[in-house]
Amino acid sequence: MDKELVLGIDIGGTYTKIGLVDALGNIFQTKQFATEAKQPYTTFLGRLKTEINALKSGLQSNHQLLGIGVGAPNANTHTGAMENPPNFKWGNTIPVAHSLKELFGLPIIIANDANAAAVGELEFGMGKGMKNFVVLTLGTGLGSGIISDGALVLGQNGMAGEIGHVNVNSSLNARQCNCGLLGCLETYVSVTGMRRTIFELIAEMRDDSPLRSISFEAMTGEIISEAALQNDAIALKAFEYTAEILGIQMADTAAHFDPEAFILLGGLSKAGDILVRPTIESMENHLFVAYKNKVKVLISDGPGEHTVLGPAALAWRMFTGKSKEPHMV
Repeated sequence: MDKELVLGIDIGGTYTKIGLVDALGNIFQTKQFATEAKQPYTTFLGRLKTEINALKSGLQSNHQLLGIGVGAPNANTHTGAMENPPNFKWGNTIPVAHSLKELFGLPIIIANDANAAAVGELEFGMGKGMKNFVVLTLGTGLGSGIISDGALVLGQNGMAGEIGHVNVNSSLNARQCNCGLLGCLETYVSVTGMRRTIFELIAEMRDDSPLRSISFEAMTGEIISEAALQNDAIALKAFEYTAEILGIQMADTAAHFDPEAFILLGGLSKAGDILVRPTIESMENHLFVAYKNKVKVLISDGPGEHTVLGPAALAWRMFTGKSKEPHMV
């Protein structure tokens, strides 16, 4: 009997991960390579083709590759393209789905990376069995994906759920976002936002901290989280400040969607309770009474290679008839 698989592709600003996944979410094999987002798109496409062909070479005669799911920054499910992605030098509109269709001749489905992550949690992760939840990816920026009544919320233009770009500070000294706006949530709640907060606290606080010797660019979410877990005063203060802002926005989001849970992913989530406890406290303090003590805050515990599960889940939903998202046939 044939073993059916799909290919999941997670395109990140630094690394791209690809993996073959079965219908139960078991990862057959994965590969990772540098995206080189500053190089031309054709360079990336050539490398991607090589890596996918190498992955496919490990397939056995009874394996059948059905299709490809893709998660990528600023990907529009309706058009199949990445549109004005920050930190990429590939142009304003990158026809990823069309490119892959031409290369491999398989059905293609693509979504914003955080939307893909939400579908992955719905099918294979902590959202399994839930119908209403919100995924927040706390990485370089803040991505979000919304599942409502068991379906991914896309919106009119395929770009719904950009919670990272709601305004949380309307003052003149609000932080500048890469999107061009001032005061976006992700400038405060993300690895980049935490870096800004920590460097402000380094200037204000006298406490000794290993964070003082780390450059802005080298300071990862994992480094910040580890410092907090070691009771570093600056890191703990930064998490306290970040959690307060995040909790307020989660309370606002709960008023819009009435979710069963928020599921947190990404580098900052590695801090565990140091992030979750004050976030829940802040959220509960600002929740409308109808939602109090009803919304869970969970941390996804999947390892790094599990990022391919979101795109793979998109593809499997396409073949099982669950998907309402458009795809290229």
